[in-house]
Amino acid sequence: MSTPATVYTLADEIATIEMDRPDTLNALSLQLVTELRNAVKKAVDDGARVAILKGRGRAFCSGGDLREMRSMWEREGRIEAFLGEPLRALHDLIASICEAPIPFIAAVNGVCAGAGTNLALACDIVLAADNAKFSEGFVKIGLSPDCGGTYFLPRIVGEKLAAELLMTGDEIDAIRAERIGMVNYVVPAEELDARAADLARKLASRPAGSLEHIKHLMNVSGGNSLREQLDREHEAQLESGRSADFKEGVAAFMEKRKPEFQGRTRSTDLAQDEK
Repeated sequence: MSTPATVYTLADEIATIEMDRPDTLNALSLQLVTELRNAVKKAVDDGARVAILKGRGRAFCSGGDLREMRSMWEREGRIEAFLGEPLRALHDLIASICEAPIPFIAAVNGVCAGAGTNLALACDIVLAADNAKFSEGFVKIGLSPDCGGTYFLPRIVGEKLAAELLMTGDEIDAIRAERIGMVNYVVPAEELDARAADLARKLASRPAGSLEHIKHLMNVSGGNSLREQLDREHEAQLESGRSADFKEGVAAFMEKRKPEFQGRTRSTDLAQDEK
């Protein structure tokens, strides 16, 4: 039986998913990718209100596992052995994080390279330790980017900076990553876990349905005209306006007290409405 490649914990409605292959700098093996996909689903199924993604050891994630990649193509006699189904599984992981109804926080320490960088960018908020280093190093080994690098990066930093990072494969430090918008903020390495936990608790205190709407609206905004996006916002606000959390929010405001949100996702509220 293989040793688990992830550690999953749930406490106070906060899921923590840790990549646990420190000897490989948390390189993305097929086992790790599969476990991460399962952990994302488990966090949602467990009713977590927010999830933290992090890496154990001295790296967040060094990208794809090149040793496993080479072993697969030598064993099967074709390079597509790794770039077929395993890469599709990795892309499914990226999509599952983006499509999850809860916020994901990436807590990035040390090395964050290639697919690892794009795994972090797939999360809603990125915190970086001051020792973090980011790179889109695909070009340095003769590959084009994967895991949404050509989707996330231009939207986050703009086309010119994205072209520079993708075409050179150069490494940048956490300070520059924060300056160009890849990172929300940089913290001392020894404070990374505590700061991520503080942020997770803040998000967990917010109404889950509102967060789900925000995440969905942001995901679809790039393909919509202004009028189309206004229509989507109208639909979402009508839906959230029917929620128990909206009623509680208004009551708490009028009564000058802290709201106690129920933590329902929009799908939960819809199911309640149908009963």
